[in-house]
Amino acid sequence: MNYFAHALPFLDDPYFAAGTGVPDWLSVADRGVRVRRKHAEPLAKDPDGVTASVARGVIQHIRDDARFHESRCFVELSIELAGRFREVLDEPSGYRPSFLGHLLGEVLLDASLIAEAPAKLEEYCRVLDSVDGRQVEEAVNRMATRPTDRLAGMISRFCGERILWDYLEDVRLLGRLNQVMRRVGFAELPDGFRDVLPEAREQVSRRTAELLDGIPVEALPRT
Repeated sequence: MNYFAHALPFLDDPYFAAGTGVPDWLSVADRGVRVRRKHAEPLAKDPDGVTASVARGVIQHIRDDARFHESRCFVELSIELAGRFREVLDEPSGYRPSFLGHLLGEVLLDASLIAEAPAKLEEYCRVLDSVDGRQVEEAVNRMATRPTDRLAGMISRFCGERILWDYLEDVRLLGRLNQVMRRVGFAELPDGFRDVLPEAREQVSRRTAELLDGIPVEALPRT
């Protein structure tokens, strides 16, 4: 799952919703920092309401990812996409097509959900605009493997850079994918790779409901 899919059921609780994005934001802003469930759980009932909501959002992300990545539908879809990408990239083996199958299964799920309800994306960004990124960062530093000073800035820039809107357009999506490729040390994708994106979108769109079927909307208690 990706940012939008993680947060969508929880937009009524801004800091909880922000917490669901923390693991993915850290993977971009400060890759050496990790948040673990065992460190977040003691803070889920912290007297500070912001810290508790962020911690529960982090735990929700970890729980939902575990369910999602083990679901039959996601595994099948990732394999199908990877096989098609191997053909397009002429890479019969190697990690890049498999990585792309996994990544695009998540990213294009967000794109499908946004296409179905674009007003919810606007709401998501209003929710993020309402949180104090510094408070989220302070909460995360109480549960992270080491402190970070890069998270607050990432949260404040996230919607302004219109990252999720770019998922809807193949040319812009290719640019975002190549940012990821550079970040993880893979070769960039050729311009021609965007020709396979409409087909991949259709594959994910057809199975959107099935992908989410194994992920019950079951939030941790927010009291």
